[in-house]
Amino acid sequence: MSQTKIFKADIDMKLEKEKNNLSILKEAMNKSRTNTHSMLGILNSFENRLQKLESTIEPVYNETEMLRRRQENIEKTTVTLDNVLGYYHVAKEVENMIKEGPSSCGLDRYLAQMDRLKQAMLYFDTHNSSSLELLDVTRVFEDGKEVLCCEFRLLLSRHGRPVPPIMLLDLIGDEEIPSSDPDVPLEHFPEKIVDDLGQIAKWLDKKGNTAEFTKDYLTMRGAAMLKSLQVLREHLKSASASSSTSIQYIGQHSPAPTSKFSRTKETPVRKSKLKIALHLKKKAQTALLQSPFEQASKGHRRQGSYNDIVENLDVEVEIYITQLSALLKLMQSEAQLMSCIIPDKNRRTVFDGIVQQSLDSVVSEGEMLATQAKKSINKHEFMSVLSIFPVVKHLRSIKPDFDYTLEGCSTPTRSKLASMLSTLGSTGAKALEDFIESIKNDPERASMPKDGTVHELTNRTIIFLEPLLDYSETAGAMLLMHGEQAAPSEAVDAKKSKLKFADYMTKVLSALGLNLSNKSETYNDPTLRPIFMLNNYNYILKSITSLDNKSETYNDPTLRPIFMLNNYNYILKSITRNGLLNLIHLCNKDVGQYYEDQIHEQKRLYSESWSKVLHYILEIDEPLSQQRLMMPDVKLKDKEKQNIKDKFSGFNKELEEIMKSQKGYAIPDQELREALKKDNKDFIIPRYKMFLEKYERVNFTKNLDKYIKYTAPAVGVIVDKFFDTSA
Repeated sequence: MSQTKIFKADIDMKLEKEKNNLSILKEAMNKSRTNTHSMLGILNSFENRLQKLESTIEPVYNETEMLRRRQENIEKTTVTLDNVLGYYHVAKEVENMIKEGPSSCGLDRYLAQMDRLKQAMLYFDTHNSSSLELLDVTRVFEDGKEVLCCEFRLLLSRHGRPVPPIMLLDLIGDEEIPSSDPDVPLEHFPEKIVDDLGQIAKWLDKKGNTAEFTKDYLTMRGAAMLKSLQVLREHLKSASASSSTSIQYIGQHSPAPTSKFSRTKETPVRKSKLKIALHLKKKAQTALLQSPFEQASKGHRRQGSYNDIVENLDVEVEIYITQLSALLKLMQSEAQLMSCIIPDKNRRTVFDGIVQQSLDSVVSEGEMLATQAKKSINKHEFMSVLSIFPVVKHLRSIKPDFDYTLEGCSTPTRSKLASMLSTLGSTGAKALEDFIESIKNDPERASMPKDGTVHELTNRTIIFLEPLLDYSETAGAMLLMHGEQAAPSEAVDAKKSKLKFADYMTKVLSALGLNLSNKSETYNDPTLRPIFMLNNYNYILKSITSLDNKSETYNDPTLRPIFMLNNYNYILKSITRNGLLNLIHLCNKDVGQYYEDQIHEQKRLYSESWSKVLHYILEIDEPLSQQRLMMPDVKLKDKEKQNIKDKFSGFNKELEEIMKSQKGYAIPDQELREALKKDNKDFIIPRYKMFLEKYERVNFTKNLDKYIKYTAPAVGVIVDKFFDTSA
């Protein structure tokens, strides 16, 4: 009972405490309610005051805003009225200045006055198109446009001059002396003049709504380019005529004191490029002096035949080549100059017009070269045709630059050089083909030497081929693109061109050998026949030996022995087939052996092309020995496995590479071709078979077919595809 009482007393205490708390809370709520009513009263009073203030201030604000707007409108109206009033008087104010031109006040101020006239025209045209003021403003504006066009023409004519020949020759540079500043352009005009021309052109295009100035620019710059080429040609002609011994050096370049042209860097001394024609002469003269034909006794020397031909190799060819390079440089500099003056939308059309006369002039000269060459072909004067080969070689080398520069021009303009190159190429191909025919059809009894010396036909043939060897790639490309089975230019490369030329050389020498054999039958004296053939073939042998040097031009080291092998094999078979070797052996028993040795040597050099293939199968660094392979359950280390994989992979890769390259090699003689294939098989298959037998049973990979791609017979099949482009 006592615990219940205690518990009850405790509850009563807590209840009393909570009642006190409740009374305190009620008292706080009453205070809060009183404060709330008091705050609401204050807020309502404040709101009423704000409403009264707003109703008082708003009319004042509205009136002030209205006054501000009126003031602003008055100011705008005043400015507009001043402008409008100015439109009515602008014609009279600026008329004198407009007539005097930019020289009286400066170009910037002049263009500003023209802008005022333009604005006045737009105003009257919009608000009062029938007013007299519009007529006055339009008249003065048109006069100003005409003055600007005249100023444009005046600046072009006053400061535009043909490029001095010395400057052009310096810009072209010399092939043996690379320019230290090849990208520095010509400065046709001073920088200030270029800026003025650009400003005038921009204003006339955008605000003058006229493109008449582009016609003036086209005409005057086109004439300047053509004149530059003409002056260059006259300069080169006078330089070449002054002294035959000093053609190679035009002299030091001295700056012209009054010239408007300058380079931003000091102009270095250059040599002229007038060398190619003289190079042909010098080379041919050297060949003549070294030939047995020229070394014969005075009583048997043929006079006048070759010297006359050499004189016909005129420096006109080199002048033309220089003109081609100069035209390209002029076109490039004109394109750069035009980008600073002519608006972008007109540039291609204007540039097309600028280059027309110069391009037509150069193309016309090229076509004249082709026409002259065709006449020479008809007359069987083939040495004269040699002049087109350096032209074609040079044009082929710079044609990509021409194509890039002419990009965007009309199709007829872009096709002119291509058409001329095609004409020259077809002419050269016809000359080469007709030269073979001329050898075949040379009369048997014509001009037979009574003393059995070298025949004139042999002399002419070697003299024609000697300088032609310098253009083997060009001549081969001509034959490929313009022969009986013409190929597109995209399919012609340096390797195919040189192979084609090697084939052509074989045909020439074959035709010559057959004709000489027939000619020798005309001798009644049986002793004179071997002397005649001995002289001719000894001359051919010494001349053809120079092929060793010419073959060095092949970039592919494997192609060189193929080229030499073809030629030596052809010569040996030709003189053996006709029985001429026996006759030659009467005086020189070493000739046949010489060719046999050379053929053997070229085969040996050719066999070196397999060195990369053999490297992987000759076991120079063996992954594992034969004795270890004989051990049962031999286990290989990862490094050993990888080494074997590398050998098979390397062999497969190199075999495919050599097949890819050598299937494009040409060996016209079937017997030689098959013999070389057999030598290849005998050389590689036994070694590969030993290598294959050593490792094919070794567990060096899970994917055996990936590494052992070829069996020994399969390698033989691949070798059979060599020297066959259709494989």
